[in-house]
Amino acid sequence: MPDTFTSPAHPASGPALAASIRAAMRRAVALADDLVQAGLGAVSMIMGYQLPLTSRKVDVVLAGVHPVTGDDSYVIVELKSWTHAQSIQGSDSLVVVRRVGTVQLHPGVQVGAYCEYLSDALGAPADGDGLIHGAAYLYNAVDQDVSDVLAHRPTNQTRVFTKQQRVQFIDYLRAHLRNASGSGAADRLLASPVRASRHLLTYADQELKERSHFRLLDEQRVAYEMVLRAVERARTANRKTVVVVSGGPGSGKSVIGLSALGELVRQGHAVLHATGSRSFTQTLRRYVGQGSSRMRNIFGYFNSFMNIERNSFDVLVCDGAHGIRATSVNRFTPKIRRDRARPQIAELIEAARVPVFLLDEDQVVKPGELGSLTLIARYAAQRGLEVEVVSLHDQFRCGGSSTYDRWTKDLLGLHEGEPMKWAGDGRFDLRIADSPEEMEAFLADKQAAGETARMSAGYCWPWSDPQPDDSLVADVQVGRWARPWNVKSDRSVGDAPGSAFWATDPGGFGQVGSVYTAQGFEYDWSGVIIGPDLVARDGRLVTRRSESKDPAFRNRQDVSDEAADRFIRNTYRVLMTRGMRGTLLYSTDPETRAFLASLM
Repeated sequence: MPDTFTSPAHPASGPALAASIRAAMRRAVALADDLVQAGLGAVSMIMGYQLPLTSRKVDVVLAGVHPVTGDDSYVIVELKSWTHAQSIQGSDSLVVVRRVGTVQLHPGVQVGAYCEYLSDALGAPADGDGLIHGAAYLYNAVDQDVSDVLAHRPTNQTRVFTKQQRVQFIDYLRAHLRNASGSGAADRLLASPVRASRHLLTYADQELKERSHFRLLDEQRVAYEMVLRAVERARTANRKTVVVVSGGPGSGKSVIGLSALGELVRQGHAVLHATGSRSFTQTLRRYVGQGSSRMRNIFGYFNSFMNIERNSFDVLVCDGAHGIRATSVNRFTPKIRRDRARPQIAELIEAARVPVFLLDEDQVVKPGELGSLTLIARYAAQRGLEVEVVSLHDQFRCGGSSTYDRWTKDLLGLHEGEPMKWAGDGRFDLRIADSPEEMEAFLADKQAAGETARMSAGYCWPWSDPQPDDSLVADVQVGRWARPWNVKSDRSVGDAPGSAFWATDPGGFGQVGSVYTAQGFEYDWSGVIIGPDLVARDGRLVTRRSESKDPAFRNRQDVSDEAADRFIRNTYRVLMTRGMRGTLLYSTDPETRAFLASLM
């Protein structure tokens, strides 16, 4: 066996972790045998290496010394037990695997994306004779049974080998590694500083106008490729397909949508992006549409399609599809249109040859938001349309911490698990503040250091209009500490930006945001004030609808207590998952503060 096996620290424990380790060891045995046969027994194997700032783990990273340069050298290896695979018509990046059934990413494309992502994160070259190389090893397959996979033109980062090509695989490893201890290289990789994650809006303009800046991994890339394939199928076969991309906060839904739109814009397709969020759409218009009315007009709203002819666009990306409503009618809709109003889902599906829905059903935070996979599938079935669904499971926000993602679900009762202690995982910084003053001071230091930080809260305080002197009212009061909510309207008030830009304009620090201005955005550090609408009693969090000041919750006939409970829990889930690096929590309730402290 190789000289060194390294497995990065993992906070989990118990039977599940033990089973995971055993499975990983079994997958690695085939590779370990080949390393020994190649005379590379001194090379280190890092199994289950977690890519920086994501929850995605690669099977194995081989760490060692380059045979020519003597520098550190790394080979990412994806181990596949596949025996049969064939490409999908219309795509050289997607395959179907026997006995798996679901669409999979081509293993060469998969490992190539890992190389590019890791190189970006470490600031290392990923081509030529660079530091990082990659290969997929189909150790159970023979060439003829995976011929479509092997037809993909390879690079040093996208090589694919079968068990028939074991000799070539060994030669490939020898070309990038020599038989010398890899422990130093492994340690340096695990301790390497990581570049900050790319914020979506920072690169949104270039993403649409120039080239892709985001590395899509695994299911993200599958979703992207399925959208492009559906567009091509609509063009060549006049076949309409509905694509649904489902995933939690930080899974990359918006990145997929903008990446696909960018590629389709560059190909000359008629595309549109729509949301139900004024803040998100207005911000996209500011970042992407500045100086270009054509680009600005790409971004619209779900209620903009009442009079659009069928299939007016090649692609319509519906981001935040949980916010789809019953109809597009509002108080400004003329009576003649109101009387002819169709379901909003019908308008969206019929507007484009390929409607794409980016969906997270757990982000429904107010009455009237109806978007769900069931709703989309039901209407598509009525029209005889095919629906393709891609589920995203990885975490690309919150430091890539799947542990924190689970912790918030368990804490808020959105998961079957009980609230659990936060032991930390080295990826995300979770803190409990003793006061709002402490929280604000911590976030102010981060903001002053050039990072982004915001405070948000549950809707438990009045939200006043500006005073006659055009100053904001400090409505959010906790003891002697008081701050205003973000501005209500799109018009800035003093140094405070309009509501749509609270999360992205530096002037937004100093006001408290709500779920309506935070949803869809991300910042480095997030401070969340848990109001009296969510308190800990008898070891669990319970909601208090009567403490909410949200006008949407006033009428019990329109919003049941059960629905209000879910909305409040979902609200705090959204607020707690905005931070890229860390989150601070503060509760206005002493018993809840003690409960949170007991979990740390």
